[in-house]
Amino acid sequence: MEWHLTDAQSLAIIDSEIENHVFSPAEYEIVRRVIYSTADFEYKSLIRFSERALQAGAAALAARTTIVVDVPMVQVGIAYEIQNTFANPLYCSMEALTRPQKEKTRAAWGIETLARRYPEGIFVVGQAQTALTALVDLIEAEEIRPALIIATPVGFVDIDEAKRGLQDSLVPNITIDSRKGNAVVAAAIVDGLVDLAWQAYGQNGNHGS
Repeated sequence: MEWHLTDAQSLAIIDSEIENHVFSPAEYEIVRRVIYSTADFEYKSLIRFSERALQAGAAALAARTTIVVDVPMVQVGIAYEIQNTFANPLYCSMEALTRPQKEKTRAAWGIETLARRYPEGIFVVGQAQTALTALVDLIEAEEIRPALIIATPVGFVDIDEAKRGLQDSLVPNITIDSRKGNAVVAAAIVDGLVDLAWQAYGQNGNHGS
């Protein structure tokens, strides 16, 4: 991400207002990116990182692991950053060609189809709660082993159960411990992670190789 003077000023304000925290330096970069994107300091206490989530995600990005997202808004939000760094393949569940399924939403069936195609991919669920539930079901059935799942969908019905299922799994994950969340939050997390990964791996000749 290109930072401008106003960005730096905004981040300085966030740093001064966020005060004490327990995040690692890398985790803090993600948290401040989310707060910058939402102007909501409550996310400081809501973001949850599983053990080694950032390390696993950065390594997967550097390996050009396929990224699957649930909705176009997430895809648009991260495409520029992805294409100008590691250029990972990027797919959206809403664009997956699937046969109609009356008992599942388009996002859920699409992400399930793509998950079976890319079982070790990076998955980003920013809006569709049903897509997260579909992924957790596949994980529990041991059909997929994602490199990382970022899950920030807003929800009121069964969302806590889906997030708990993800958090209890061995899959590296970043979640929001709340009903809150949206595609903007998901995109902010991905963009922050891409920046961190590019700092760690980007100078090793990965780009364009």
